[in-house]
Amino acid sequence: MYAWFRPWLFRQDPETIHERVMQGLAWLARRGPTLDLLRRLYALEDPRLRVHAFGLHFPNPIGLAAGFDKNALALRAWPALGFGHVEIGSITALPQPGNPPPRLFRLPQDQALINRMGFNNEGAERVAARLESLQQTFGRLSVPVGINLGKSRATPLEKAPQDYLESLFRLWPYGDYFVINVSSPNTPGLRALQERERLEELLSALTGFVQQRKPLLLKIAPDLSWTQIDEILALAEHYRLSGLIATNTTTQREGLKASLDEAGGLSGKPLGPRSLEVLRYLHRQLRGRLPIVSVGGIFSSEDVWERLVNGATLVQVYTSLVYEGPSLVKKLCRGLLGRMEQEGLRSLEQLRAL
Repeated sequence: MYAWFRPWLFRQDPETIHERVMQGLAWLARRGPTLDLLRRLYALEDPRLRVHAFGLHFPNPIGLAAGFDKNALALRAWPALGFGHVEIGSITALPQPGNPPPRLFRLPQDQALINRMGFNNEGAERVAARLESLQQTFGRLSVPVGINLGKSRATPLEKAPQDYLESLFRLWPYGDYFVINVSSPNTPGLRALQERERLEELLSALTGFVQQRKPLLLKIAPDLSWTQIDEILALAEHYRLSGLIATNTTTQREGLKASLDEAGGLSGKPLGPRSLEVLRYLHRQLRGRLPIVSVGGIFSSEDVWERLVNGATLVQVYTSLVYEGPSLVKKLCRGLLGRMEQEGLRSLEQLRAL
């Protein structure tokens, strides 16, 4: 049905239709009977898919990447659509409108998106109030909730640690894990926080607050050199981070079929090979010492399987949800179970132990 409906959706402005979809999901998320119907249609529960990572239990390894539900508007809808975890944000200490539109572009020939949203969000205080209201009304979500934190655009780089700490403090009661996002290409200067000296200062401040009471992960860019990645890995292990998320969107444009020339981060299928390459490198360097969440270009169950056998503990999707529709996670889980049966695996934990 989605394949029939998608051409009409793709004739609409990308950001406008995204906002309308989010409004619809937010409406559904507050209605129990409708959520139950969604769950029956789109969720697949099977104990063989369960994953345990950084102290949390995930019903399946497939999560919603940050950027789709920036303000936790549709939080309760995502488990009903089959997701095994949900990452909201990026959220900044200060509310901000982001970059001026147009700032989201489809590349259908490449099954890709370009965005330069610029961390548009309602700010940590307002999102925290929404999460508090949701918890009081409905209780905690049935799957782990990650909160992705970004730097406020108005905050200078030298004050970034205080900015992230303010967001972390306000949102602390509501996240099962937290992600430090220093890798978006759409906030001026943000990626400079991946440089060793600045990143060390930031990690020192945030890990001092967290003190391993909740998992803290770092999301990295795909455009780093191996030397830069090695420096980040050393810091991640020194400050005892709980895991890494690889990767964010890319500024590279090699091999695209579309002639669209827009600034911003590229996501979707063209990012897949580089995301997989970074995953393999991280896995070789870490040798299982830190869990890795793999993101970028995951469209099929074969893609999920490839990430898992190359060292990913969990995966996340975003662009493929736009192109494949609400049945995506169910398709991925079914295909993954089929591959596990072919390989004689009774659980994903067995795969990780190989």
